[in-house]
Amino acid sequence: MAGMDTQERIKQQVTGNRVVLYMKGTPQFPQCGFSSLAVQVLNACGVQDFAHVNVLADPEIRQGIKEYANWPTIPQLYVNGEFVGGSDIMKEMYQSGELQKLLQEAPQKA
Repeated sequence: MAGMDTQERIKQQVTGNRVVLYMKGTPQFPQCGFSSLAVQVLNACGVQDFAHVNVLADPEIRQGIKEYANWPTIPQLYVNGEFVGGSDIMKEMYQSGELQKLLQEAPQKA
């Protein structure tokens, strides 16, 4: 099980950035189809500049993020410190227009 310091790191990442995507790989080189889809959805919403955490590079975060949100899969999207969901939820929210609204309402970091 991941230690509290890992949970604390995740909390700082999630609350310190407006939009955070926990993913396999990077936005430029996603390492799985779901992570790739998540990046495409964010880009389609006009979000080019978002924080990302490559869970493949950090096994503690990879395990810890599943515990943090009580969500078993990656990618995971957080907006304004709140867990939004994985790529399937992102895609559904994008298709319904909800995700764009959420991302537009999110205050921009100065």
